[in-house]
Amino acid sequence: MTATPSGAPHVRIAGSGPRVVCLHANASSSAQWRHLSELLAPRFQVVAPDLYGVGGTPEWPSDRVITLADEAALIEPLLAPAPGPIALVGHSYGAAVALKAALADPSRIAALVVYEPTLFAFIEQASPRPNDADGIRDAVADAAAALDTGDRFGAARSFIDYWSGTGAWDAVPEQRKPQVAAQVANVRRWAHALIGEPTPLAAFASLDVPVLYLTGGRSTASARGVTKLLAPRLPRVEVVEFAELGHMGPVTDPATVDPVIERFLLAHRIDTEQ
Repeated sequence: MTATPSGAPHVRIAGSGPRVVCLHANASSSAQWRHLSELLAPRFQVVAPDLYGVGGTPEWPSDRVITLADEAALIEPLLAPAPGPIALVGHSYGAAVALKAALADPSRIAALVVYEPTLFAFIEQASPRPNDADGIRDAVADAAAALDTGDRFGAARSFIDYWSGTGAWDAVPEQRKPQVAAQVANVRRWAHALIGEPTPLAAFASLDVPVLYLTGGRSTASARGVTKLLAPRLPRVEVVEFAELGHMGPVTDPATVDPVIERFLLAHRIDTEQ
């Protein structure tokens, strides 16, 4: 089922029970959580919103460049009215938004699952350039240069191939390429939100919430760089590495990733009253 409540993002909803809010990656949408929704729906209400400019959610309605706080505010209506415990699940950009939302009010979050949050600001805070964020900065610069010439497919190639390897863009089904390319048009906005995020890394030492931190053994230096800095700061963290997966693991291999998410939610009693 899909819905667009007033003042809230467009969402996909499945199942009933304690709420699990799932936030998608860049150049993706709420549809990426279909497999997880089917897995969790017998015991949970899975709510998967589209972030700004994706699916049925309108574009960011301001001339001011968007921040992670703005994205967290967008999903606020999905967190505020829930009567019981809430779990947040996020991938990449969505994981960064999930962390920002959880830090704003940890008391309402019973568990948090993140797959490689792309909080590149932490790399910039920790070390001068050159550093682990060089690759993503270069990919954004290449994509932005392509956009400036009107080449949306070229921009998408730079972005998708960075995260999934050379040739990944060519493997995208032709019917999906226009949609992906349209989203990659926002690449400068994403980079600003992630590289310019002002929250200091030290702030996450106060996030007293059970966190499952998922990572891929074949991921990029930028994603691994964030993991090295952020995971040790989280006071109640369990780290699971999928040795054979990359940054897009939740999309490419949901049958591998999603049962681990389900196990964590059940282990922390998210399907029962706290």
